[in-house]
Order: sequence, then structure tokens, then C-alpha cells
Amino acid sequence: MSINVRAAVAWGVNQPMTVESLTYDEPQGRDVLVKMVATGLCHSDLHVLDGSLTKGFPIVLGHEGGGIVAACGPDVVSVKPGDHVIPLFCPECRECASCTSGKTNICQHFGTTQNTGAKLWLNGKQVERSSGLGTFADYCMPKDFSLVKIRGDAPLEKIFYAGCGVTTGVGAVVFTAKVEIGAKVIVFGVGGIGLNVLQGARLANAGMVIAVDTNPDRESISRRFGATHFVTPKDHGDDVAAHLRELTGGGADYTFECVGNTKLMRLASDASHPKWGVLTIIGAAPTGQDASVNPFDFLVGRRWQGTMFGGAKGRTDVPRIVDWYMEGKIAIDELITHRLPLERINEGFDLMKKGRSIRTAISFN
Repeated sequence: MSINVRAAVAWGVNQPMTVESLTYDEPQGRDVLVKMVATGLCHSDLHVLDGSLTKGFPIVLGHEGGGIVAACGPDVVSVKPGDHVIPLFCPECRECASCTSGKTNICQHFGTTQNTGAKLWLNGKQVERSSGLGTFADYCMPKDFSLVKIRGDAPLEKIFYAGCGVTTGVGAVVFTAKVEIGAKVIVFGVGGIGLNVLQGARLANAGMVIAVDTNPDRESISRRFGATHFVTPKDHGDDVAAHLRELTGGGADYTFECVGNTKLMRLASDASHPKWGVLTIIGAAPTGQDASVNPFDFLVGRRWQGTMFGGAKGRTDVPRIVDWYMEGKIAIDELITHRLPLERINEGFDLMKKGRSIRTAISFN
């Protein structure tokens, strides 16, 4: 028996999405059918739409959301109908060599689940799903290891943000960089990810926390989320890195690049302390672009590292993030600046491109 789905389908680069009626196969094996409550619009989705990241079309995008389990395949034991869940674009099977290594949060199923299990169909043709999820739909059907059960009292219309932006930003500080008390931190780009890096730094009790952004209107909210200083690059010409090193007394202990701009990565590295500064790259650069670095920097102590999903193990760590929100240790409500129905999803991306939103939620009634 097929399952009817309403989804926003992306047809190609720089083409508007359209809302279509599709069908899922019924759940097989470890498939879980999830009725979505809300999904968030992420810059990674925009990068697919503008061609910066390569995906096959047509595709149902979306990898950040929250919903309720509606049905399970016969081999599912970790969740049951009625459970509140967050889909995970970065799975945690707890069985593969990666999951059991203790060295990475990137499960060997990462990026491999798009075309496995139950299929999504449009007019007799299979449609791709981003990360094996496709949360721009009123139902999605991930594998059970690409879902985390969360506490039932957490509001799904808000906590969906932990499916990407919150966990990626906070986790980059807490799980990947492991920022210590009193450390000097610089965050480059204070959008939906960077603001969460700021509150991650606050959670870690960092000392000086500098937000760097080209949009001066972001200063107020940056300070509310933990920034002690705010720097607009154009005010310092070609000497931004020098200014930041002077401001931090020699360079930051930790810098975070949250945009995916290769020139900004180099700037973030140059602003770090030359003997022990650590740059954590969060933003995804466009396909085919390379970042430049002086190799001597590595010889004397600077380090670069990347992070996916903030270094969080989805099924293990996301419930902790949810608890931190429920306990008031991190904020989410203020970051969700717009709510739109699925039919207006293109408007949400327009708001993102114009810098008028932090996170836009698509709500399903």
C-alpha cells in the first residue's frame, strides 16, 4: 500500500521548487514513516538550489526537522508509533567501524541512504531525498539509525532546529573544539550556525568571544547569544586579521568559520594564535573550491579541523542538546524568525538570500 505525501520538489539549479503530490512505498525493513511537524531551511539546501553543491534532480531537499513516528518497518526496534523524533542527516547506527571506533561521529551510512529501502515516487518516477530524509514534505521515511527519539515534552515546532543548526553550532564548540573555560574565541559569520557557535562558547564559559560579520545589524543578537565583541570587516580594510590578533592579545585560541567561504577560512586561520590557534571549519565550501594556507603555520602550531554535525553522535548527543534547551542553557525560540506553510517555501529562501532571516520554519498542519 502506498502512502500519499505532499512535498516541495526541486527541479534544477536556480529553479523554484513546486509543491507536488508524491507517494512512498510502505515501510520496509528498518524504514520509519515520520509525520513531520516542522522543518527548517538551511544554507546547505540553498547551496544545492544555487548549484554550489552538486545533487541530482528532481529531489526533495530538507534535512532538519521534527516529527512523530507514524509507522515502522518490521525490523525497527528503536522507535515506535507515537514517539517524538528528529531525523538525522548524520546517522548513528552504533554497529559500523566508524561508530564503534570512538574516533568520529560520521557513521559509515552517512551519504549512503538516499536510495535504500522504501522509495519516493512522482508520476511513476523515483525522486531523490536529501540525506535519505527529504524533510520538505509532510512525511519523510528515514532508516531507524537516521532518527533519534527525544523527550515528549520538548516542542517539536522549535526543537526541530537541533536536527542541524543548533547541534552543528553548539557541538562544534563543545564536542569538536572542546573549548575550555576562559578561552578566546572568534566566530566568522553569525547566521543560523554562527549564532549557535556563540551560545556554544557561552555554554563552555569561554572568555573573550568575538563575532565577525559583514552585516552590522547582527551585532545586537550576537551579543545576546554570547558575543563580548563585534567586528565588521569593512571597518578595518585589509588589516582585519591584524586587528583581531591585536584585540585578542596575539590571536584567538579558537576560530570558527561558519560560512563556507575559502577566503574567510584563511582569514580565520590568520586571526588565530600562531602557536596554538585552532580553526574549526563548519561552512561547506562550493564544490571544487580550495582553501589556501601557508604550510609553515602548521609546523609552528596552528591547526585546521573540520566538523560535521558539530561532532555530535546523533542518537547519543542530540537528546543532550534537547535537554539543554529545556533547561534554559541554550536558546532556540529567538532564532526562529519566520514561519511559513510549505506552499511558501520559496519565499523562505528569498528571505535567507536577503539576510532577513536566521531560521525559517516550514510548519505542517
